[in-house]
Amino acid sequence: MIIQKHAPYTILLIIVSLLAVAPLFSVLTYTFIDEGSLSFESMQYVLTSNRILQTMQNSLLLGVYVIAATTLIALPLAIIRTKTSLARHNWLDLVFVIPFMTPPYIGSMGWILFMQNNGYYEQLFGGKFPFTFFNVAGMVFVMSMHLYPFLYLMLKNALLRMNGSFLDATLIYGRNPVWNWIRVVLPLLISSYVMASLLVFIKTLGEFGTPATFGKRIGYDVLTTDIHAYLSRWPINISAATSLSLILLSVCMVIWYLQNVISRKYSFGIHSGKSGSGSKPKDTSLVRILSSGYVILILALSIGIPYFSIIVTSLLNIRGDGLSLSNLTFTHYADLFTIGSSSFKALMNSINFAFIAATVAAVIGFCAALIIREGQKKSQQVLDFTSILSNIVPGIVFVVGLILFWNTPWFPSTIYNTTWMPIVTYIVLFLPYSVQYTKSALSQLHSSIHQSNAVFAHNEWLVLIRVWLPLLGQGILAGWVMTFIISMRELVGSLLILPPSVETSATFIYSQFEQGDVSKGMAMAVVTVLLTILCIFVVESLQRKAMRTKS
Repeated sequence: MIIQKHAPYTILLIIVSLLAVAPLFSVLTYTFIDEGSLSFESMQYVLTSNRILQTMQNSLLLGVYVIAATTLIALPLAIIRTKTSLARHNWLDLVFVIPFMTPPYIGSMGWILFMQNNGYYEQLFGGKFPFTFFNVAGMVFVMSMHLYPFLYLMLKNALLRMNGSFLDATLIYGRNPVWNWIRVVLPLLISSYVMASLLVFIKTLGEFGTPATFGKRIGYDVLTTDIHAYLSRWPINISAATSLSLILLSVCMVIWYLQNVISRKYSFGIHSGKSGSGSKPKDTSLVRILSSGYVILILALSIGIPYFSIIVTSLLNIRGDGLSLSNLTFTHYADLFTIGSSSFKALMNSINFAFIAATVAAVIGFCAALIIREGQKKSQQVLDFTSILSNIVPGIVFVVGLILFWNTPWFPSTIYNTTWMPIVTYIVLFLPYSVQYTKSALSQLHSSIHQSNAVFAHNEWLVLIRVWLPLLGQGILAGWVMTFIISMRELVGSLLILPPSVETSATFIYSQFEQGDVSKGMAMAVVTVLLTILCIFVVESLQRKAMRTKS
């Protein structure tokens, strides 16, 4: 009975460990084990190389710069969306998420096309941009335009939690509003801000798309681009790649630990609830103009300009002829949907790989969520941590580990250099989405459902199919959709693990941009973005439906 009771947990833990833990262990082993003995030579080489030390410094500084820039963007937005009349427009949150869901390399390409010599800025305004854009500040700006929605949503939710009657008390017993903000609101924001900032830092360290496009143009190397270079350029240096991966992994694990400490010790709760008055904010004309203008400016910079560049480029017949109606064509889109063309094959590969990966991840996530539940037991916590590991560790570290793991000599057969390799890679990288969405749906169910199943159920498989699957269907589908769209656009893993002559939409866009045939690549980018936006609306509608059902 004990074996039968614990068998599902054991099997699932083995599967998740093979997917998530084994690759990281392979990175650790390859870095410190040389011909069966302990060796620190590769790590010593990395830590004594001036070039690599400069790369590490670049990565850390970039993370700090991006945190500062996203703060300057996100904090005013959070205040505007909670303290002004724009708080009524909830549709803005969906729009603000679009830059975050847009693949970073696509947004970066859009800005490059707009700001480069003879780019769209010069063609539209008849002169060069007054400031130098292609430098570290420009790179920070582009990355911040991608990451600010993440920090904005965290700060906005924190401000909404403080929208209780005690804020009214500060107006009665406090000083002026500015002083109240400094003494009351800002201290309560610190824990949420620090947690979100640390996650932004991790995402910046693990980002590959923008450094590979914009950073390459200005000669600003970071850890992810160096790891990719060591694995993709001759001479191949796997030891240096694994050593850098281990350093990147260590930094991210330390930051993750700090984030957990802060969330446990310095989080707060509001006992007073929301203010009973329910009064709507009344803005002065100046506040209304400034808040609306700021929102429009941010949307123009984060969505308008890069999307304008991408769409216009995808329609140009001859790029050298510039912007004109006679130079517009749909040829690149026609080629994209022409059966047998390289672009069509790349798109179909992305859809097929993402579909299979999302489906497998949804099944694993469903089973994991049922076992984890509230995560009160140690065994549940171990499985929970293992399943979300790829949310903590940068994707390129996992990719390096997967390459090493599936090339282990004692394997009787391997999926490396087959089409199963990208599928397994996507499952590993994006499994947390399926687990977290299903867990979220499970947490909304009353505990009596668990108890009644335990008392009246005679067939566990029947309960699984007839009870849990329908109840958790929306969460499972939401996780499937998120895994699908992110798998479709994944770049760094696809560049390193795809078999020869096999392309996905992401690698097709990247290669076309690198080779100068930008219009074809941007046509693929437009299609990818449209699929992403469509899926965002699907997820949003599912969440709204779940909220209506709950109420």
